[in-house]
Amino acid sequence: MSVVLDVEIREATGTGNSREARRNGFVPGVIYGGDEAPVTISAKFNEVLRAINTGQFLQSMIEISHDGKKQKVLTKDVQFHPVSDMPVHMDLFRVTNKTIIEVEVSVNFVGDENSPGLKEGGVLNVVRHAIEVKCPAGSIPDHIDVDISKMEIGDSIHISEVDLPKDVKPAITDRDFTIATVLASRSSKLAEGEASADGEEAEAGDVPATEQKDED
Repeated sequence: MSVVLDVEIREATGTGNSREARRNGFVPGVIYGGDEAPVTISAKFNEVLRAINTGQFLQSMIEISHDGKKQKVLTKDVQFHPVSDMPVHMDLFRVTNKTIIEVEVSVNFVGDENSPGLKEGGVLNVVRHAIEVKCPAGSIPDHIDVDISKMEIGDSIHISEVDLPKDVKPAITDRDFTIATVLASRSSKLAEGEASADGEEAEAGDVPATEQKDED
């Protein structure tokens, strides 16, 4: 966790107050959860934008700082302006290291250099670039390794075949969803088709010689 965001407490609430905060160069927001009352906040626009650009702000656990006191929160949602695409509001959720949260974690495919299917010219078709998981807020993995070293052409790998880190469980439990498959590439299909056609031509050309009987 590397993002620390300085915030200010906003005493006034409502749409008018939020608009004023934006005019003054702030992004309004709210902190809720953790058995405490919601608190309205604001943070400097440039600092929020910088945090977003780190790639570790959206749907991630960060720290907020107010008057020197730090608190862990999860960025649950950030609203963006429909035209400028700039942040206009953020929702932060209070957490502790043991709070179970649901997040998306990116997938890291390993073992591609040993995959028989890829060696034969197959291509990896990624169905899910990220996996929804439930885990303690203090143990969010940076990524989840998915081993494809044994995959043949036509094989699929499902969530049940993935070794998840300790205390990390799939958020989707009603089905064994697919993460990736190995498909035959167009070039390998063409090569297979040509080989099949050559075999058929050879078979058609192998006409057995007919026996001739000498006429008396």
